[in-house]
Amino acid sequence: MFRNVIFCASILCVIPAFAAQDVVSGVAGSVKSVDRAGKVMVVETRDGAVHTFHYTGKIAVHVGDDSRDAARDSLRGIDKGSKVAVHYTVSGARETAHEVDLVGDGGLKSAKGVVKGVDKGTRKIVVDTGDGAATTFRLSENATADAARVTAKEADKAARVTVYYTEDAGEKTVHFIDRAF
Repeated sequence: MFRNVIFCASILCVIPAFAAQDVVSGVAGSVKSVDRAGKVMVVETRDGAVHTFHYTGKIAVHVGDDSRDAARDSLRGIDKGSKVAVHYTVSGARETAHEVDLVGDGGLKSAKGVVKGVDKGTRKIVVDTGDGAATTFRLSENATADAARVTAKEADKAARVTVYYTEDAGEKTVHFIDRAF
């Protein structure tokens, strides 16, 4: 009986640890190096933090309006000095990139503004970009988590953000959201 209690207690301690590993985080920064053979990319964020991301052939890459999955060179177009946004998970000390977005020149389009509303159900965000009209964007799955993270930190006021998006047939799809500084 005592062994069964110990076993059940140990299982209950392990389950949250596995659940926590599936949380997707996101950062934006500048690529310091890319090791294509070893499938490792090093990114430094605005605040000076350095992330070493591992990736597999199943990584999603968004380069401007050219989106692709797992090409022969998955990170084609992303090199040292590129500005990127990365969605990743952490397992132990290992950060694994699942999506990399090229931002800035030649990359995803961007818009800065104030969040007026987020609807997680329909995966839409409304941003007042200051041009007199609010713009509605569709949110990718990872950007939906970004929107929740960014607006939670600014719960008592509207969050100032930069959205990075692609446009297809007039629909703007956000792939990454970052707090504006």
